[in-house]
Amino acid sequence: MNRGLIVSCQALPEEPLHSPFIMGRMAIAAVEGGAVGIRANSVADIEEIKKNVNLPIIGIIKQEYPDKQSFITATMTEVDALAAAGVEIIAVQATMDQEDEFLQSLFVKYPNQKFMADISTAEEGLRADRLGFHYIGTTLINYTPQSQGIEKFDVLEELIAKCKKPVIAEGNFNTPEQAARALEMGAYSVVVGSAITRPQIITKWFADAVNGVVK
Repeated sequence: MNRGLIVSCQALPEEPLHSPFIMGRMAIAAVEGGAVGIRANSVADIEEIKKNVNLPIIGIIKQEYPDKQSFITATMTEVDALAAAGVEIIAVQATMDQEDEFLQSLFVKYPNQKFMADISTAEEGLRADRLGFHYIGTTLINYTPQSQGIEKFDVLEELIAKCKKPVIAEGNFNTPEQAARALEMGAYSVVVGSAITRPQIITKWFADAVNGVVK
């Protein structure tokens, strides 16, 4: 994975653009715009994206379990599916509810696979670095109970200073200025999703601002 912009091409089943075909076209648009990598959810989307673009992929599978807080590639079942799909990097939720033993088992079963840790606090990021993850991503800041109210740039700064492995900025880096700031701070790359590939969210941002004036 080169340094630069990684575009997250995702649409969940309840979203209007949910379709492997559409995600494949999103990936083409990301390439044309200058992306150096793609982040994608589900084997179906990944397979379609691989047909359309020749960029490294960070693969995830979102699956909720009633007894787990983690939902991003949370069990070995999802890891196995992504490994079989041939993604360059598998992103795994590495928040504190995931036990060390499970996270360490990833490297035993797949010693030649690159793994990214999706974390929500500096403590989680430093643990992932110690456990051997190849990339540390700030993906889940403010999405977990333990990270509510945390400033993403503060976590990013601490991880860049203390982690031995590359740190990837991800999670609400919604403007070009924020993305550039993350790289200037020393982030290896920055992942941007909603601000590029989720038009219903982008529309709401504009609608909320406009409606505030209209009212």
